[in-house]
Amino acid sequence: MKELKPAILMCLLFTLLCGGFYPAVVTGLAQALFPHQANGSLIIDAGGRAVGSELIGQPFSGPRYFWPRPSATAEFAYNPMASGGSNSGPANPAFLATVGERVGALRATGVSGPIPADLVLASASGLDPHISLDAARLQIPRIALARNLSVDAVAGFVANHTEGRQLGLLGEPRVNVLLLNRALDNP
Repeated sequence: MKELKPAILMCLLFTLLCGGFYPAVVTGLAQALFPHQANGSLIIDAGGRAVGSELIGQPFSGPRYFWPRPSATAEFAYNPMASGGSNSGPANPAFLATVGERVGALRATGVSGPIPADLVLASASGLDPHISLDAARLQIPRIALARNLSVDAVAGFVANHTEGRQLGLLGEPRVNVLLLNRALDNP
């Protein structure tokens, strides 16, 4: 019984420290130092309405838009509440059929040659907001035609929205699809 009182006090103390004080300090510092990121990296339109997040993929399917990486989230595509991939392997017939349909849809738009994997394969989270530079470049002719712009003009948008490697050496250059499509809509 002698050890029970200190154990209860330590439990209460660490609950207050780890469950209250520490999260409050970290949240306060994040809000003070990185408010945009701490609030979800939201993209706000001219009317003050949130239209998306830089961190979550959005569905775009029209010919005027860059198409994002496919999503395999549950219930509907790009569902942030159901992040996750399909877990289907390369020998799964349903997976192969889905990839075949995606390749066929790209070929129907006039794409020839190799297709970057990120245009036909979903990411592990199903929410990836980026596509590779190759995937963006592959779509430039379709978007230029649909928007009645020159290929060079659309390529300029891609170049202006290309993000480099993280810390200069991690990953590959990539393009945030939502930011790029918003720039095309609001030149």
